[in-house]
Amino acid sequence: MAAADSVTAIAAKEAAKQRVAALAFWSIVVACVVLALKLAAWYITGSVALYSDALESIVNVIASAAAYWAIRVSYKPADQDHPFGHHKAEYFSAVLEGVLIVLAALLILSEVWRSWQAPTPLEQPWEGLGINGVATVINAFWAWTLIRAGRAAKSPALVADGRHIMTDVVTSVGVFGGLVGAILTGWQILDPALAVIVALNILWQGWHVIGSSMNGLMDRAVDTQEHMHIRDIISANCKGALEVHDLKTRIAGRATFIEFHLVVDADMTVGASHVICDRIEDALKAEIPSVRVTIHVEPDDEAKLPKGTTAVPFA
Repeated sequence: MAAADSVTAIAAKEAAKQRVAALAFWSIVVACVVLALKLAAWYITGSVALYSDALESIVNVIASAAAYWAIRVSYKPADQDHPFGHHKAEYFSAVLEGVLIVLAALLILSEVWRSWQAPTPLEQPWEGLGINGVATVINAFWAWTLIRAGRAAKSPALVADGRHIMTDVVTSVGVFGGLVGAILTGWQILDPALAVIVALNILWQGWHVIGSSMNGLMDRAVDTQEHMHIRDIISANCKGALEVHDLKTRIAGRATFIEFHLVVDADMTVGASHVICDRIEDALKAEIPSVRVTIHVEPDDEAKLPKGTTAVPFA
């Protein structure tokens, strides 16, 4: 039964891996289609706001390609040079995406300045907005798909890609509404003004993506709720041990690393203490995907709680 469960778990992990890689690949295709639509919308209207929207989509194409590369690398098994795996590769992709977002915002501001220097009237605005609207609907669906799948698979690259595309959706909606107002009122100044708002929003999102990715590279611990969940699992499966202390966690992409000290009776055999460790490790693996557990077994004279304490085995 245990062997069958192990085979099932491996098959499930492989299926999840293939799904994430496939989503990353199709994200490149979708980004290219959306870019083509937005470039067409800008070309027939000459709108600087639609230009800014298309420029962000160019970043989407590059970022999607980087995410695909990072995800493929992150799924490589551990080797001699990377004994803990390649999970952090996804964070580098997310950082790159954040930098590209900021670069896109600066390019948009440059185009806004040019537009203010030589304003031009919009051409075929309704047709351009219609094409841009189709691209926005495609983006919204795909962003929701990536964020949902990325969170389920604990893939920072997919989540970052999805959030970036969702930012594109929000700015596209804003641009659409603003340009409708510009067309109806004749206030051409709304076109470059909208582009400035788009650029500032993109700058904010880029900073957020970079910050969250750098946090991951700094070996951030799991959140409080997950930490308490880990404690509960260990407590429920450490029968025979005297105490657990120095529990530490860190997140690296999809993987969660857990380590702690397990105090047992000094007279307990290595085999008996190993049984307890296996039980705890199996319970953690059953509850937490891609977990890596390190347990340091210590004799009772290393305990931090007073002798006779039995209520809570944590120090």
